[in-house]
Amino acid sequence: MKLLEGKKISEKILASLKKKISIKKTKPELAVILVGEDKASETYVFLKEKAAKKIDMSFHKFKFKENVPEKEIIEKIKELNANKKISGIIVQLPLPKKFHTQKIINTIFLQKDVDGFSSQNNSKGLQPVFPKAIIKTLESSKANLKNKKTVIIANSKIFGETMQEALKRKKIESEYILSKELKQKIDKVQKADIIISAVGKINLIKSDMIKKGVIIVDGGISKKNGKTFGDVDFRNVSQKASFISPVPGGVGPVTIACLLENVYLASLKK
Repeated sequence: MKLLEGKKISEKILASLKKKISIKKTKPELAVILVGEDKASETYVFLKEKAAKKIDMSFHKFKFKENVPEKEIIEKIKELNANKKISGIIVQLPLPKKFHTQKIINTIFLQKDVDGFSSQNNSKGLQPVFPKAIIKTLESSKANLKNKKTVIIANSKIFGETMQEALKRKKIESEYILSKELKQKIDKVQKADIIISAVGKINLIKSDMIKKGVIIVDGGISKKNGKTFGDVDFRNVSQKASFISPVPGGVGPVTIACLLENVYLASLKK
């Protein structure tokens, strides 16, 4: 078994971005909107800021209290849309429950939606960051991915279809299974050459659910007793898999690097 080490993939992407930014006349600028006091969200924003500073990208954080009126967040996004210096805008998720998340995200101009979360996103928009990071992690295996049976395990139809589309662009055919249907469709998982999971449930993928030599990209994140876990029963599954991404240290760092790559790409379109 070989690890798909996200840190190494991330460092390579960031080094390339730093070099490209160093010869640019104006720095790309990322604006992040953070609402409430969610500790995990604060950590993710800190990691994004740290990575941005590492490559000399300008970073702006706008923090709002949980009781802020929704219209105030939308007004801030409109202000950032109009600011020509700002290359990309993200809203750190999850938002507190009272907010209409998709409505807020859809306020971001498509060309500045560097997370790729807008429901208006299409071929003209930037690639959604999370699927992009999963594919880069998968490709780092250097394995032949053609004609492989690929199964995506997802919580939502939206993510399943988005991931499917991203894989299709790489000429990798796939199907997705919703996590609630997993028991009924377990045979598809057992026959898969590649498994991509992004559910957020500890030990969802067990050793008896996979075949020997499978490639697994674990995009799930769960917290328990202060520790971070993925969807995979890593200790047992790693005995059968040929490649596997760890959690933490797998898709996470690559996702941040891909976000900053999208900011850079957005800055070229201004």
